[in-house]
Amino acid sequence: MSYAENLSLFFVLLFGIIIVPGMDMLFIVANALSGGRKAGLSATAGVIAGGTIHTLSGLIGIGLLLRLAPSLFNIVLLAGAAYMAWIGVTLMRSAITVEAVEGAPKRPAWTAFRQGAITCLLNPKAYLFTASVFPQFVRPQYGPLWSQGLAMGLMVAATQLSVYGGLALAAGKSRDLLTRNPGVTMAAGRAAGVLLIVAAALTAWEGLATR
Repeated sequence: MSYAENLSLFFVLLFGIIIVPGMDMLFIVANALSGGRKAGLSATAGVIAGGTIHTLSGLIGIGLLLRLAPSLFNIVLLAGAAYMAWIGVTLMRSAITVEAVEGAPKRPAWTAFRQGAITCLLNPKAYLFTASVFPQFVRPQYGPLWSQGLAMGLMVAATQLSVYGGLALAAGKSRDLLTRNPGVTMAAGRAAGVLLIVAAALTAWEGLATR
């Protein structure tokens, strides 16, 4: 697998996960409903800041593992792939729907930013997901860890900005899409589940083959 193919697979998986309605998405839409576009975009910026910290923590963990215990990397790789596949199966079997999205109390832009970052950082599943996904896409032959991490981190931030920012700019329509079309959210969740399973299998096979 070439570096371009590796990043393309990462992007497809990333996009599939971000479009599934979750705590971050609902927080942003709620802020946009009550405080308008400025509040929604501030909340989006906060979530992106929190996501950046998740990315850094994942990369630091991989770097320490490769330096201190490289023999354990394959175990982490397989464990991460198994966790990704388990999440995928869970999403495929679930029926994700959003019954209502109410406006949050109107708050200053800085408060929306801060609470968006906290909302993202306090999500324990995000740390587990980062720890399981990032090892699947880091390859020694692709160059220094920092450059790979920078590319992946920029992709995460850009995708969050595109999806969440778009929802913040169209808060009313976003709420209608989430609440009045349960089939859309269910399809998004199940499609993301398929992507996770496929990506887990491909990256685990490729990772073990190259190591």
